[in-house]
Amino acid sequence: MFRFLVRRVLGAVVILLLISMITYFLFFALPSDPALLSCGKQCDPQNVALIRKNLGLNLPIWTQYWHYMVGIFAGRHMPVGDCPAPCFGYSFANQQPVWGTIADSYPTTLTLAVGGAATFLTIGVSLGLVSAWRQGTVFDRIASATSLLGQSVQIYFIGPLAILLFSTKLGWLDRGHDVDWAHDAWGSVTGMILPCLVLSVIFWSNYSRQTRSLMVEQLSEDHIRAARAKGMSSRYVFLRYALRGAMATIITIFGVDLSAVLGGAIITEVTFGLHGLGLLSVQAVLRSDLPLEMAVMLIGATLIVVCNIVVDLAYAFIDPRIRLA
Repeated sequence: MFRFLVRRVLGAVVILLLISMITYFLFFALPSDPALLSCGKQCDPQNVALIRKNLGLNLPIWTQYWHYMVGIFAGRHMPVGDCPAPCFGYSFANQQPVWGTIADSYPTTLTLAVGGAATFLTIGVSLGLVSAWRQGTVFDRIASATSLLGQSVQIYFIGPLAILLFSTKLGWLDRGHDVDWAHDAWGSVTGMILPCLVLSVIFWSNYSRQTRSLMVEQLSEDHIRAARAKGMSSRYVFLRYALRGAMATIITIFGVDLSAVLGGAIITEVTFGLHGLGLLSVQAVLRSDLPLEMAVMLIGATLIVVCNIVVDLAYAFIDPRIRLA
């Protein structure tokens, strides 16, 4: 187990370094000039040169990249001010520390992603289990049809409809707003219910179908028939043996879907007007704001890599046939 963790951590470091390098150097391949964008259209060459110096853009690209990576762990001094660790630099657009901007926005994205994942796993797996238990019944047919319908819709289509129906017309749910766990915890919960439900639709539909298929396959295995022949109840065999065999594959699918969950969270934020990392990433690209763009990219990549390591570790606890060496 320890050797596995060491290998995965080292691999994660290499992946994150490659992502940071590719993002950083691709930025300089763009035709836009961050100093000119920061100064404005009516800026004279002297001010552009001063801004370029303050932002460190007059240094060689490898030097800029080295200073950037060192600043994340140790902080650094910049012409526009001291930047304590974790220092992702100062925004090219507003000259504000990038970490402060992200710290104000990431709770909304994290809450939406975690809440959406918990919702679609709960609904999708539960529907799949009940459909497998009652396969061939009316409930099974309705659940299968609903899953197919859920997979055919998109967030930007179902989101406005959900706001119109459940918030504007019926008034059952809040239309969604940014979270503030420190000052309004209950409001943060109610404000995320509808966005999380909308985000979960396209995912739980897939998990419902996958879970049902996996459980039906598991129920036809020889060891399941042997357990039933020993006199074990159908419910015990279903939950103790069949479900355990199917969960490893479900976790694998979840690990693959992590990046899609973050992507879906970004679209959901735009649909509901939430101020999270999704809006920040769009603004960073439009403004050619490298520090903000890099920070959002690295934080998102780090979350995905860490979650995949946790998923790999969960295999050994769910399926004893899997060994991590």
